[in-house]
This record gives sequence, C-alpha cells and structure tokens, in this order.
Amino acid sequence: MTVFSPSRAEDVLAAVQWAVGEDAPLEILGHGTKRGIGRPAQTEHALDLSALSGVTLYEPEELVLSARAGTPVAEIEALLAEKRQQLAFEPLDYGPLFGAPAGRGTIGGVLAGNLAGPRRIKAGAARDHVLGIHAVSGRGEAFKSGGRVVKNVTGYDLSKAMAGSWGTLAVVTDVTFKVLPAAETETTLVLRGLSDADAAMAMAAAMGSAGEVSGAAHLPESVTGSVIAGALAGAASTLLRLEGFGPSVAYRRDVLASLFEGGEIETLEDQVSRTLWREIRDAAPFCDGTERPVWRVSVPPTRGHALVMALRMQAAADAFYDWQGGLVWLRMDSEPEADIVRALVAAHGGGHATLVRAGPAWRSSVPVFQPQPAPLAALSSRLKNQFDPHNVLNPGRMYPAGSSASLEAQD
Repeated sequence: MTVFSPSRAEDVLAAVQWAVGEDAPLEILGHGTKRGIGRPAQTEHALDLSALSGVTLYEPEELVLSARAGTPVAEIEALLAEKRQQLAFEPLDYGPLFGAPAGRGTIGGVLAGNLAGPRRIKAGAARDHVLGIHAVSGRGEAFKSGGRVVKNVTGYDLSKAMAGSWGTLAVVTDVTFKVLPAAETETTLVLRGLSDADAAMAMAAAMGSAGEVSGAAHLPESVTGSVIAGALAGAASTLLRLEGFGPSVAYRRDVLASLFEGGEIETLEDQVSRTLWREIRDAAPFCDGTERPVWRVSVPPTRGHALVMALRMQAAADAFYDWQGGLVWLRMDSEPEADIVRALVAAHGGGHATLVRAGPAWRSSVPVFQPQPAPLAALSSRLKNQFDPHNVLNPGRMYPAGSSASLEAQD
C-alpha cells in the first residue's frame, strides 16, 4: 500500500495525477476521525493530508480565515478564541464517537462532511460559511472557486458543491471560511421531566418566541447521565440556549421563563453551558467505545419524537434530540435496521438517515447514506463524472461502485 503524505498543494496534484495515470484509486483522509463514516475504503493507496496544515490567512477585522485542508479544527478554534471569534456553525467532532481523542478533526473534513452543531438552526452548516477553496479534481486538474471576501459572485460556487461530498469529487487543499464574533454571555435553561412529545412542543414555543434561542435539544432520562458528568441525571432535560450580551440574555431568559411558568426550570451558566452543548454536538451520550450502530436522522422538528416512538415498537433504540427535535440521534442495540429507519423517515415527513457508526460488515451491506430520488441521483452521477471520471477519489465511500455519488449536503 502506498501512502502519499503531501505538505504542499503541488504534491497533492502530483499524487492525484499519478493515481489517474496508474488507474489506482485513493482513499482521501486527514487524521482519520471520520474514517468510519461511509462504506469501508475500497483502495490500496491513500492520500493523507494531515501534513498539509497551517493557517495561511486570518484577518479578524474582515471576519475571514484561510487554512490548509489538514489543519486541525481545534487549532483554528484556539486562534479564533484569542480574538473572541468563532466558527458560528460549531462543527461537530466525530472523533469521540469512534473512540478517538477529541480535537483531531481537520478543516477540510469539516467541509467534506458539511458539518454543523446545535447552532445549525440559527447559523446553518459549513456550506453556508465557506467562501472559497483550492482543490484538485479527480481528473488531476487544480482549480479554485470563490475567494477571501464575503461578497464574491465569480461564477458557479463550486466550494459549496464540495460540502457533503465526502472527498468523492475533489481533494480540497485550502479552504476559506467566514468567521463571526463569539457571544459574550451564554445561558442554558433546563426544563426537567418533560416527555419527548411535550419537549417538542416546548422547543417549538421557545423557537417561536422573542427569546432568540440558539440551541434547542432534548435529552430523555435514559441519556441524561452521559453529559456534564451526570449533572442532569434523574429526569429528562429539555435545553434552551441563549447567547449574546449580558443584559439581552437576561431579558430573553425572563421571556422564556414566563412561557413555562409552573414547570421545573434550572439554569446553567457560561462554561458549564458551553461544555453541555459541546457534548450534545459531539453525541457524547453515544460515545461508549462500542460499534453499536448509531444513526443521524434529520426530519421535521415536530415529527422526531413520533418517529422514535414508532421505531421502538419495532426495534430497541436509545435516542436524543437536537435542532429543536429535527436532528435525532439513534443508537440501536444490534443490527442497523436500515429498512425500518428509512421507512419511518419517509412516513414522518421525509428527511435523511445516515448510518454514522457500525462495524465494517454492516457498512458494506447497508446503504450508509440516504438513497437519492432517481432525478437527483442522475444529476449527481453526471457531476461525479465531470469531477472524477476515472473514479479515483474515495470510490464507493458513499454508494457502491456503479451507483451515483451524492453532492447533496446531508443534514
């Protein structure tokens, strides 16, 4: 097995050109924190981008940051924190879910997976914040898209096309993101003891209020002991996050409290709140060191709890909810039950179901990513053929050989 470890964009171009010339497919990876997502690699060679690292431009006043694809997100977040700025979409860290240390995911992987965290309901995902890229296509051709300014309208925005493509279209070598100021104050209201259905109603009421909620999640009692050192254990917890200037947060906290008068309400402040939302972001309740199947399901927020109830009539599963209930994390007791999960997604308003974690045998036999409707699959296939006609980049990771590779940003 040949492993290419380029430290320059020119070396990436040479490696891909070699792969095209030798008809030798490449597995594209950084530190491998998301290597377990998708079908197992079907290559004998790898392109390891972890040495292609470093921030190349940071202009705090312009709210712009550029970095090489292999730069750890933790390094970027530490740099931004010095200027009280952030990646507003707070990309999740998949590493702990696969038993890897936290903080090793790369900025290129963030774009490839179109990652987002609990602030997705307010700030969007990676594709909504990327400004530009440099990349190498599967043809062995270098190209760039976008730029280093927020207002850029030069041609098609291929940088957004890379979001959610999981390295199947091109190898991104450099990426530029818009950054935003970090909140001065953070507070989380905790409503205790609500059922999943009542929690969905409470989160909907909060999101429709003047509270300007930046995070809304629900942890059933079965998983509350898995976050912030078990501080929420003992009762289901519905979580509403407020961010901003101190007086504004205090006012909005009172607005939300008035909506739920008579209920049991607790408050978590500053660092405790930040820790809690980081653990929700990274699916901490299911970071159990096993290969028990974990699904990431996106459905209409008002239907998530009904989907879980229907699923439990057919299979054993734990669940918790993010994005106002629109993102459902599921952990199955045994086999992934793909047909059941996807049938229930279709029956509850439609959406996406991605098998995030499972053993290699299951990932080889179960559709990991949401199957596409025929027209979209045909479009994706044509785009794949345009970017990677020789099928040398992560072949088969998203769909089996001969099937289309998705450009759709999977939520």
